[in-house]
Amino acid sequence: MRGTRVAAAAALTLALSSCTVASGKPEGSGPPDVGHVHGLGVDPADGALYVAGHYGLLKVTASGSAERVAGRVQDYMGFTVLGPRTFLASGHPGEHETDSPAHLGLIRSTDAGVTWTTVSERGVADFHALRPAGTTLYAYDSQQGRVRASVDGGATWRQGAQEEVVDLAAHADVPERLYATTAEGVRVSENGGMEFEPFDAAPPLTQIESPTPGVLIGTDTTGQVRASTDAGKTWKTRGVIVGGVTAFTAVDDRRLLAATEDGTVHESKDGGSTFSVVFRPARA
Repeated sequence: MRGTRVAAAAALTLALSSCTVASGKPEGSGPPDVGHVHGLGVDPADGALYVAGHYGLLKVTASGSAERVAGRVQDYMGFTVLGPRTFLASGHPGEHETDSPAHLGLIRSTDAGVTWTTVSERGVADFHALRPAGTTLYAYDSQQGRVRASVDGGATWRQGAQEEVVDLAAHADVPERLYATTAEGVRVSENGGMEFEPFDAAPPLTQIESPTPGVLIGTDTTGQVRASTDAGKTWKTRGVIVGGVTAFTAVDDRRLLAATEDGTVHESKDGGSTFSVVFRPARA
């Protein structure tokens, strides 16, 4: 158990230490560099893959080809796709955006990341995890070290439990049940993030998703993809991702996306049994 906690703590430290103001990177002759990847998503409007990281938001246009959205170098610490062309994010401005505060708060785009408007918490919050669950939006604010919840799209927030979180998972069918990966292992809340308890049945996950009711899937401290189809009572190993997973998204219970420490994005279409590379930055 001690080894598990050490590995989880290392993953948490990596996630927290990557929070900084973004700076530009030379493009070189290959695909643009995204830096440390913090979020992944697929726009249902056109099926395009988006990669959110330290050096901006990339739209993957074809296998191995990508473009930086609006040419903007901005550090996206949290990112999620809400619907067609509609994204939520948080993070820090680029180094040349001197008129922006260090923390962007919650920002929203309705044109697939081309432009953003502030929803709330500008200059205050740095949301490292954003998790919609029906009409509830959950977030982990790294500045307060606290889980927060909103029922009005992030305009106002309820303060939740004090936890150091890597990832959050919830499903719209049971929005009050919230899972969190932490240095102490997976924890679960049955009251919308107000209080958490150890989820002892779960393996030592660093990333977690709940794509359908009763289904939990994520990656553990060794990169293994672990899944449960009975709300976490039993777990099976499906596959493995080599390279240290920094972001993980379940588009559905079969299509999974994962980014590793070098910025490479892997995709599975069989629930995590096998993965193929769908984006590799120039430096990888």
